[in-house]
Parts: sequence; structure tokens; C-alpha cells
Amino acid sequence: MDYEIVKVNEKLVAGITATTSNKDENMTQIIGGLWQSFFDRNIYTSISNKKNNYIIGLYSNYENGVNGSYDATVCCEVSTCDNLPHGVNVKTIPSGKYAKFVVHGHMQKAVSEFWEKLWSMDLDRKFSSDFEEYQNSDMENCDIHVYIALN
Repeated sequence: MDYEIVKVNEKLVAGITATTSNKDENMTQIIGGLWQSFFDRNIYTSISNKKNNYIIGLYSNYENGVNGSYDATVCCEVSTCDNLPHGVNVKTIPSGKYAKFVVHGHMQKAVSEFWEKLWSMDLDRKFSSDFEEYQNSDMENCDIHVYIALN
């Protein structure tokens, strides 16, 4: 898979979080349920201080790299933490060096295939914060920028 090395500036994000792991047999249901809840509860529309229209899937707080638990957060970048809806938490995507991948296709299928391929790549991953930034909401033809933190 092709990627470019980019510098990402710190991002403040607000959304909802669940903890899972790649070994959890319910991982896809947990993450899928988080996305469903994000929209069912109108969290995206209730956040008034968004910096842009992108929705972010953030993976952070890694316990033990690819083998341990981590937090999955469905969120959006915000300018401030003020006036956030009840139940919405704030996280920071740290600045640093990231491998940026561009993924296109059916939203769920393209992301799933991306992560399967990524796990077999030899990247010097930092396991701090990795994130998917959804450039549009077209389920069939989504453009997604995926950022993987590097050492």
C-alpha cells in the first residue's frame, strides 16, 4: 500500500468512546455500535464548535500495541471544549509523524480491507493515536484519509 509521511498538528476532538481489542470477538460490533450511536444520538449535529465537516474514527490509549486493548472514539475535530453535549468526551490527537494512506470505496469494506493489509506491513508504529478522517459521507464512494502514528 502506498503512503506518504506527513506531520500532523495536534487536534482536539470530541465524541464517544468504547474500549475493545483486536482479540475481542465482539470488536466489530463494539466499533460498529459506537458509529451507530454517534448518529442515532445526533452527536455530530449537536457539536456546535466543529472545525470542519470531517468525522474521525480515532484509535488511542493502546495498552500493548496491536495485541492489547485500545480506545475507539467516533468524533470530530473541535475548536474548543465548551458547550459539548452530555456524554461527549474530549481527546487529543498528538502532533507528530504519521503515515498517511488514502482509501477509497465502500465505507465499511474499504476501511476493513485497509486494516487487514496494515497489520501485515512493517511500519515502525508508535501506537499513540491512529485515525481515519472521513472526507465525505458517500457510503459507496467514500474518500478516507488514514493516519498511522510513527516513531
